[in-house]
Amino acid sequence: MEGLRNFIEKYLQLSDLPSVGAVDVLEMVILAWLIYQILRWIKNSRAWMPVKGVVVLLVFILLAYVLHMNTIIWLVEKLAQVGLIGVVIIFQPELRRSLEELGRRRMIPLLGSGGRRKDGEDRFTEKTVSELVKGCFEMGRAKTGALIVIEQDTPLQEYERTGILVDGIITSQLLLNIFEKNTPLHDGAVVVRGNRVTAATCYLPLSDNRKISKDLGTRHRAGLGISEATDSVTLIVSEETGAVSIARLGRLRRNLTSEELKEELLKLTETAEEGRGLGYKLWKGLQRNEGKADK
Repeated sequence: MEGLRNFIEKYLQLSDLPSVGAVDVLEMVILAWLIYQILRWIKNSRAWMPVKGVVVLLVFILLAYVLHMNTIIWLVEKLAQVGLIGVVIIFQPELRRSLEELGRRRMIPLLGSGGRRKDGEDRFTEKTVSELVKGCFEMGRAKTGALIVIEQDTPLQEYERTGILVDGIITSQLLLNIFEKNTPLHDGAVVVRGNRVTAATCYLPLSDNRKISKDLGTRHRAGLGISEATDSVTLIVSEETGAVSIARLGRLRRNLTSEELKEELLKLTETAEEGRGLGYKLWKGLQRNEGKADK
């Protein structure tokens, strides 16, 4: 007992612990909120890819310190200040956009859903897949060019801002009306989020990949460009041949059949199902069982 008491007196001097007041708790809450907002901003913007590159670079620098690579350490120390300025330059568009959004928003909504859509809103469903496939091949038969960008994890708001807001549920008729020649909305791309067309006549970045076939025009280069910059899936209908293509992760699949296109798009619905959590799946299973019981 005497040894235990000496240990407590020596190492666990509770009287020396700092007191935690209301201001300290408030400070911790503010810091946690700021860190959360920064992480959410990184996840919901194109900054995520450069951030991963920075993390890899930091791991390499840490390895250099552990292995005493003095030349590399000297270079890192000399370039540290320049590197900080470079980071600000790299993330300048995202930083400016975030500050603009912060100025437009109220503080209380920022503490709410975190910018995520409510469960049940804008889901990418099999009906949406059927409408997209039907619309693409009807436009292909009519030799009507089309460019449809389907949003995935990377938000496409910056591209939506270049077009005209639509916010309509996807149907083949809506797509045909948008891309009909000589109509105000036919030029540019359509952005799809879930089961809704959010914007039309949007401008997309062109791919600078020199390996692209010379017979591909601006529409296909724009579809590849957005797939290189984001994780979106882009559907392209050629105005010259009526062929339907799909671009994803910088790769282009051309001359798809309706079955192949439907198969590719159904993979997106499976991904959406996986991301909805256990609660949603249990609810869907309960609905199926109730439907079987009613028959």
